[in-house]
Amino acid sequence: MHYELYIDVLFFTNFMMDSLLLLAVKKILGCRTNNRRVFAGAAFGAAALCVAAVLPFWAFLKYLLLYLALPVSMLAWSLKIKKIAKLFQAFGLFYVMAFLCGGIQLGLRPYIRTAGLFFAVSLAAYYLLVGCWGQLIRIRNRQKNLCEVQICTLSGEYTLKALLDTGNALTDPVSQEPVSVIGRKTARQILSMEPAQGMRYIPFRSVGGEGVLAIVRVEKMCVYLPEEHWVVRPIIGISGQNIQEQDEYQMILNPDIIGGAKT
Repeated sequence: MHYELYIDVLFFTNFMMDSLLLLAVKKILGCRTNNRRVFAGAAFGAAALCVAAVLPFWAFLKYLLLYLALPVSMLAWSLKIKKIAKLFQAFGLFYVMAFLCGGIQLGLRPYIRTAGLFFAVSLAAYYLLVGCWGQLIRIRNRQKNLCEVQICTLSGEYTLKALLDTGNALTDPVSQEPVSVIGRKTARQILSMEPAQGMRYIPFRSVGGEGVLAIVRVEKMCVYLPEEHWVVRPIIGISGQNIQEQDEYQMILNPDIIGGAKT
C-alpha cells in the first residue's frame, strides 16, 4: 500500500496540537514559564515526530520514543518541571487533554472540510477543556471548604452548612476576635430568643462596599472538619442579606476561629 506524506502538514499539525496541549498543562498546573519556551518545545516535538516518520525504526522503539520519551522531554523542558512527582502529573494530564481534545475533533470530523476549520476546532476544544477543568477545580475546592456547624443558643441547638472562607478576615475591633457571618433569614431562626441587649454594631468592608454589621455572641459553636472544633462564646455577625440563595451554605466561617486557614 502506498502513502503520501506531506512533511510540512505533519509538522504544522503536530506543532499546533503540541502547543495547545503544553499550554493547557501549563495553565492547569500553574507552571511559571513563558510561552516562547512552550512553542519552542512544541516545535522540537513536531520536528522529532517528522524525523521518526521518515527514518526506519523498530516499531517498539518508535512508540517508546514518540509516546514516552518525547512528551516527557517536552514537558520537563518547556514547563521547567524538575520534580519527578509533578512531571508524572503533567505527563498524565498531557494525555488526558490529548484524549479529550482528540475526542472532540473526532466527533466534529464529518464537518471539518478545511485545515483552517480544523485549527479553529482545535483551538475551541482547548478553551473548552481548560475552562471545564478550571470549573471542576473551583467546585472541588468549594466542596472541600464546606463543613457542618452546630450553633448552641439559649433557645436550642441548630445545625448549619458553612463555607470556610479564607477571604473572611472580619474581626471585632473591640475584642479582636474573629467574626463569622450568617444571613438575615438564618438569624431570625436561631437568634429569636437571644437577649437584644447583647447586640452591637461593627464596621466592615467588602467587595460590595462598606457599612456596619450587627454582631452578637452565642453560647458555643462546634465546627466539624471532620474533627470537632468547639468554640466558646463565638461572635456571630448578621448580614442584611441572605448568605446563599441556593441553600448550599448558610454561614461564612472565619478560618481564624479554628486557628487559621488550613493549607
